[in-house]
Amino acid sequence: MSTLSNIENILGDKSEYYLGHESKTILKSSIAAPGGDFVAEHFTGSNRSNQVMNSLARLYNHGRLGGSGYVSILPVDQGIEHSAAASFAPNPRYFDPQNIVELAMEAGCNSVASTYGVLAQCSRKYAHKIPFIVKINHNEMLTYPNTFNQIMFGSVDNAWEMGAAAVGATIYFGSEESERQIQEVAAAFERAHELGMATILWCYLRNPGFKKDGVDYHAAADLTGQANHLGVTIQADIIKQKLPTNNGGYNAVDFGKTHPKVYSELSTDHPIDLTRYQVANCYMGRIGLINSGGASSGDSDLQDAVVTAVVNKRAGGQGLIMGRKAFQKPVKEGVELIQTVQDVYLNEAINLA
Repeated sequence: MSTLSNIENILGDKSEYYLGHESKTILKSSIAAPGGDFVAEHFTGSNRSNQVMNSLARLYNHGRLGGSGYVSILPVDQGIEHSAAASFAPNPRYFDPQNIVELAMEAGCNSVASTYGVLAQCSRKYAHKIPFIVKINHNEMLTYPNTFNQIMFGSVDNAWEMGAAAVGATIYFGSEESERQIQEVAAAFERAHELGMATILWCYLRNPGFKKDGVDYHAAADLTGQANHLGVTIQADIIKQKLPTNNGGYNAVDFGKTHPKVYSELSTDHPIDLTRYQVANCYMGRIGLINSGGASSGDSDLQDAVVTAVVNKRAGGQGLIMGRKAFQKPVKEGVELIQTVQDVYLNEAINLA
């Protein structure tokens, strides 16, 4: 298990910047902090049924982070979202669905998230051994020219029949198709809750207009924060979001509505404060925020993943959902990377900023 000293060494000369930061924007006392009783404390008073709470408890109580209030999820839907070639050529063993599930199990993840086909192929063997999250919609990459449109690939009932604990879906907020996607996913999440499954929303932005004067605002804290707020409104039980890279998307693009205090009082340019604004838009953390690990960059993957985990945890988030940085490496390296990230969440010295 990685010690605080190990984590500090990985962070290098940025260790104090991330571990010593004190947030003075949205105070930590306002955040629903993750903990072992998170499901009971924050869902008992909701409209979630006993069966949904049981599914959530399966997710939160499995793996190395089980019972901590934090989650580590292995997502492997990139074969559709980014093409199988781009995703699995670096490590062809993951063309085989069984190897995807076994990586999640060996790494001690809370859950594995993947496509209908991947999880259906081995559901009888593994659905009772690790919680499944079935990704129900995708943006396929074979249409030419490429489009950015999430479409349904199967039914919620089919996910339930294969023993899934949860369904996951993506909405491209800001895209031309976003209204249809919001309606489709809202209906799918309602059905999932009726069947007793939990719901996880990939809250992403897609619009060429979100790039302004050479600056990309697709991961701006104000825009992603609003995407999160829309996501929890359609009753996502967990929100997946990219780590914010900047702020001021509303003002730069000059659309929508915002408020000066978002930038003067509720955030700074520190990544922990920007991420806390994302958490605030998840009902002040009552709905868990997990940040994505992003693409593999090679030698910097370990440091990048640990930075993301530290930022997420200290902001009030609930974990990391990391795929390519792990499965595009040899198995041993992938497991070690995932478990080093998990160690950030297990280390009590790393706390809310």
